[in-house]
Amino acid sequence: MLSLIVFLPIIAGLIILAVPASQKQIIRIVSLVAALAQGVVAFLIWRQYDPTMAGIVAAPGGSPEGSFQMVERLPWITLNLGSFGPLNIEYFLGVDGISITMVLLTALISIIGVLSSWPIQKQVKGYFILYNLLSTAMMGCFVALDFFLFYVFWELMLLPMYFLIGIWGGPNREYAAIKFFLYTLFGSVFMLLVMIGLYFSVIDPLTGHHTFSLVAMADQANYIKGAILGPDSTTWRYIAFIVLFIGFAIKVPMFPFHTWLPDAHVEAPTPISVILAGVLLKLGTYGMMRINFPLFPEVFQAGLYVIGVFGAINIIYGAFCALAQQDLKKMVAYSSISHMGYVLLGLAAANTEGMIGALYQMFNHGTITAMLFLLVGVIYDRAHSRQIDKFGGLASYMPVYASLVTVAWFASLGLPGLSGFISEALVFVGAFSAEVTRPIAIVSVLGIVFGAAYLLWSLQRMFLGKRKPDALYDLEVDSHGHEHIHFHDWKGKLDLDARELTMLVPLTVIVIVLGVYPMPVMGMLTSSINKLVEILGPVAMTAMH
Repeated sequence: MLSLIVFLPIIAGLIILAVPASQKQIIRIVSLVAALAQGVVAFLIWRQYDPTMAGIVAAPGGSPEGSFQMVERLPWITLNLGSFGPLNIEYFLGVDGISITMVLLTALISIIGVLSSWPIQKQVKGYFILYNLLSTAMMGCFVALDFFLFYVFWELMLLPMYFLIGIWGGPNREYAAIKFFLYTLFGSVFMLLVMIGLYFSVIDPLTGHHTFSLVAMADQANYIKGAILGPDSTTWRYIAFIVLFIGFAIKVPMFPFHTWLPDAHVEAPTPISVILAGVLLKLGTYGMMRINFPLFPEVFQAGLYVIGVFGAINIIYGAFCALAQQDLKKMVAYSSISHMGYVLLGLAAANTEGMIGALYQMFNHGTITAMLFLLVGVIYDRAHSRQIDKFGGLASYMPVYASLVTVAWFASLGLPGLSGFISEALVFVGAFSAEVTRPIAIVSVLGIVFGAAYLLWSLQRMFLGKRKPDALYDLEVDSHGHEHIHFHDWKGKLDLDARELTMLVPLTVIVIVLGVYPMPVMGMLTSSINKLVEILGPVAMTAMH
């Protein structure tokens, strides 16, 4: 099933290749069917998943797959390297509680992305081929357990995202696409070197040969004494950890590697902004949890405070930047930087509460921020502007839209009863209970206050108060004294249409349901997080004392 969920979009892309470019509706339907099928497979994986199994490391008895589930493991590339022995690269897939959460999120956001791509009219065939390639690459990263295979999927994301921003984006799309590409490539190049160093430092206990298996790499007993990244090579292991961390931090994005994100979001079309914020940012923190921390636990120990400080910087700095924005989309982009800071803070706590909060925040941020960017796209489609101060009193004209914006914004600021509150609360519980992150958590709480400031201030200016007829729309008064708003160049319904409701209502339901009863998601990840904390816990406690 894992191969199916990864490669269904590629199958759709191959079908689209055979469809004439003029048949735009068929191309859209093929992509939607593939995304829905991917969602069905994700549901089946969720139903079959056993949340009591932990994952992360090899189970007692030396199982090569550890306690990962639905494992698919086949030889892929085998070469004889002479004195180094055979080169073994495997097609190795599997899921645990950490990855299945992201698989479900990716399947959901991929469906939303196809629906939000419906208005795309320019080069529809090329757009959906690239979109499906991107969907395969994202899903592949979350299920790959061979480092080489993970790296292939990681790099594969660059190409479609570059073109999706560079061709279908806004006026400065080329600049934003190149900036995104160069930032991500910079981290990837060094990741490649670390991956090779790890390969020659680890022996698979079952085959006796070097391996790219992340399961084998997570067991410190499999490292060769004296190897470049072996347990006694302290300096090189610190360098490798930092290099990997920067590669993943760029994707988060963590300050000061964040500057590509606002540009990419502002210029990207709405569905690509949804994918970028909903899924791609999570790959950075997922890479830390899957690769960075388990492979170098003693370096993670030494860096707990630094990681926490950078998380706090993200929270405060991102909120301040969001407060200063006049462009609604850029405000949401900076809010993403702020909210991903909570994930870093939870990871730095290195305890079960903090890490569950971090992973749950990744899922919740994916759904909430997808709503936010969809809602930004709705108003831009109608008014052809995202300038906050050019709107006013919209709630009286677009009551359904205003209601969904209110839910999304209150979820983003962490209102109790909505999903964002649960994850942020767990992050702070974890951070307060760990001595090393307690002072950082006290400062980081200010991020919630600033978050409320920029969200509520924007809500007031756009939807409440005095109406502002100007270049965006005309305000007409009929013979009965009733006011009517007409956006320029907008042909159609003012409030949300059926397609937009189809995208936004399910996300709204998820945000509310998981805010009241989070166990459908949280119950899947607890065992795996406990195992990860077990690996990191002793060293984390050493760092605290």
